[in-house]
Amino acid sequence: MRLGASQTLAWASSYYLPATLAEPMARSLGMGVPTVFAAFSGALLVAALIGPVAGRAIDRRGGRSVLMWSNGVFALGLSSLAAAQGAIGLFLAWALIGVAMGMGLYEAAFASLVRARGAQARSAITQVTLIAGFASTVGWPLTTWLASQWDWRTAVLAWAALHLLLGLPLNAGLRRHSVAPERSVTGAVHTTIAPSHGSQVPIRLALAVAMGFAISAFIGTAMAAHLPSMLKTAGAIAALAVTAAALLGPAQVAARLMESLLQRHGSVLVVACVAAALHPLAALALMVLGPMAAIPFAILHGAGNGLMTIVTGALPLAVFGSRGYGERQGWLMAPARMAQALAPWAFAGLLAPLGVHALVVTAVGGLLTFALFSSIAVGRSRESRLVAQTQQNT
Repeated sequence: MRLGASQTLAWASSYYLPATLAEPMARSLGMGVPTVFAAFSGALLVAALIGPVAGRAIDRRGGRSVLMWSNGVFALGLSSLAAAQGAIGLFLAWALIGVAMGMGLYEAAFASLVRARGAQARSAITQVTLIAGFASTVGWPLTTWLASQWDWRTAVLAWAALHLLLGLPLNAGLRRHSVAPERSVTGAVHTTIAPSHGSQVPIRLALAVAMGFAISAFIGTAMAAHLPSMLKTAGAIAALAVTAAALLGPAQVAARLMESLLQRHGSVLVVACVAAALHPLAALALMVLGPMAAIPFAILHGAGNGLMTIVTGALPLAVFGSRGYGERQGWLMAPARMAQALAPWAFAGLLAPLGVHALVVTAVGGLLTFALFSSIAVGRSRESRLVAQTQQNT
């Protein structure tokens, strides 16, 4: 509960901030809205660089201190953002926020849970995502209200204060102890990547996981940035587009709740394949049926995106084990952060000339992700049989 609440705060005050404040920031600072989003993209790139460093620190000392430091850096970055007077101040402030994101978002939270609970962390990861799934539901209205009552600078300062008054005590109360790290369920080692602490993972699987996460991150961020306008391009009226977009969050949370109820009956690899398949199904429905599929599209895509959040934490644990999880998670998610930084501009470039058929690109990406995760499932099955045969022979 503590970690879920602190994650809600972290996401609401960083990732979901530009959606409501980009326009007033741009007007106040005398620049275009794209410049504000460029600074936000810079923050995502900084987070990608910081992630492995933060993960290594969590592997060694646990997540409590790293997450507490993230609250301080969030407060400093947000305060700097509120004080920005031009492009230089804006980019420097977002760079600081990017450092905090690398230390304090899901990757760090998942690494902290694995450090504390080892291979039993999957259910805790799901619980955290269930709570933090409401970050946009809480963050967007609160940020909008603060900005309308005062201004965007006051709204940002309020988030900075919440990190010190709420987030810091929440993270300070996290458990200190940890369990012994474990390897993957088979314990097999092939051609490997070796993090600084000596843990080794199969490079083929690592590349497949990282690529799948990057493609999924691109799709999720592109849809988050362009969903209402894309639905309008598909023929939906404004009211229908807004209604469908509003269902995205509830669909994500509902899918995570379903996963938490059924996780004992299915492996995370099955969940990963289902998560990857839902966006292509949604895209096909919208391209074939047009505006009448706007709401089904939002629900199917939202469900897949919600499940994928769990997968990003649970799949590396299931495939590679808990040894060196934090640093490895940082490296696995670095391409995803870079994909998130590029997604709004890249998809906008597709949407303008192609309209709703830009979804062909994201649907193909979803199918590729499905193929990557399916190959991991097949590879793990074969690996398990080989290990079992070896054990029988010995």
